[in-house]
Amino acid sequence: MRTESEQAATIVRRQSGDAPLDVGLVLGGELAAIADQIPSPTVIPYARLPGFVEPESGTAEMVVGRVGTARVAVLKGRVNYADSGNVAAMRVPLETLALLGAKAVVIASAVGSTRAEIKPGALVAVRDHINLTGLNPLFGEQGAARAVDLEGTYDPVLRERFLVAAVDSARRTSEGVFMWFPGPSFETPAEINAARMLGADLVGMSIVPEAIIARQLGLRVLAVAMVTNYAAGVGDMARSREQAMRVAAISIVPLTRVLAKFLEIWVLDSPQRVGQSSYR
Repeated sequence: MRTESEQAATIVRRQSGDAPLDVGLVLGGELAAIADQIPSPTVIPYARLPGFVEPESGTAEMVVGRVGTARVAVLKGRVNYADSGNVAAMRVPLETLALLGAKAVVIASAVGSTRAEIKPGALVAVRDHINLTGLNPLFGEQGAARAVDLEGTYDPVLRERFLVAAVDSARRTSEGVFMWFPGPSFETPAEINAARMLGADLVGMSIVPEAIIARQLGLRVLAVAMVTNYAAGVGDMARSREQAMRVAAISIVPLTRVLAKFLEIWVLDSPQRVGQSSYR
């Protein structure tokens, strides 16, 4: 673990107590409405946490407390490769979550759909990813720590739990394969056609670096894709960050409800029984 991660974890413990976390949520400032569900939260700005990179705009803070049966830390604000040119920009925040005892991490991001049947507004649990960028957040890691097995990165039990939470929240959802593009420009129609031929249902500029780091740290991963637009060549929708954020704003309420339900039933799959779901 980095020195900055250990320092950040110490600061969080001093302010929020020594009780271990159950789940960390990496949601970005725009998607982090779940933090409003935390009664009497501890709020720590990124500026006070060593190694936490602040995004250029929006909220940048960690919110710690309890939602449902889970003690959580919500990372409001994330820095992508497209923003920083650093593929491992989220390493210290994720290491901090692990040092605070988290057993799992939920990563949510706005994405584009490569398929007409997956419409803007849909919530999709990622079951696997494709990364052909040549970039990896484990560059620079030493020894065996860099050779991480990525089979099963997106935990099937947590995906099942998310689907159950969606049904309980009267929200339809599905699973899909996500392909990472580094951005910051949107993809071309030819790139999207190639992605679809490779089996990708979704595309975007985040999720994958965080998931790889989390996997290396031994964290279970649930990645939730909120579809904000059709990708290039699919439909006639114009693509812009502003348009994506407009759709995201509409979808934040159902996303928050499903995540709250997911955390409410967290206890049914305790961290001591990793991979053994008791919810059927």
